[in-house]
Amino acid sequence: MRIAVATLATLALTACDGGGDPVNQALRDTAAANHSAQVKDGAVSASPHAGHAAPGGPTAGDRAFAASEASMHEKMAAASGETVDQAYIAKMIAHHEGAVEMAEVALRDSRDPEIRRMAQAVIDAQTREIAEMRAWKPAAE
Repeated sequence: MRIAVATLATLALTACDGGGDPVNQALRDTAAANHSAQVKDGAVSASPHAGHAAPGGPTAGDRAFAASEASMHEKMAAASGETVDQAYIAKMIAHHEGAVEMAEVALRDSRDPEIRRMAQAVIDAQTREIAEMRAWKPAAE
């Protein structure tokens, strides 16, 4: 709750003083607050969802995806665009690339044929969608 109040206060101040795009600033502030919340004893947790881990710490399954998950969140936070359309495309490309990375982990480590089939289907679909999004050009205004 404290993070939400601080973010709203920053959003209001930014909007009042003409300090740039208040939505982008709120996203940056939230990302910074979330990052700060992950810091424990001077070290950043390997997973942005560490708070959701099972009691006793991350499982072996969680650890297998920690790097790809962290990379996806980092890339999504850094992705931007001048318009909502451009930002959407940039962030979704990062999101889909993260899905492909996670599916590659499943293909590498899983022995379950159904999981491997689903992981390959994700790779195939998301790769096509990434290409489609990269080919998108804004409509002429």
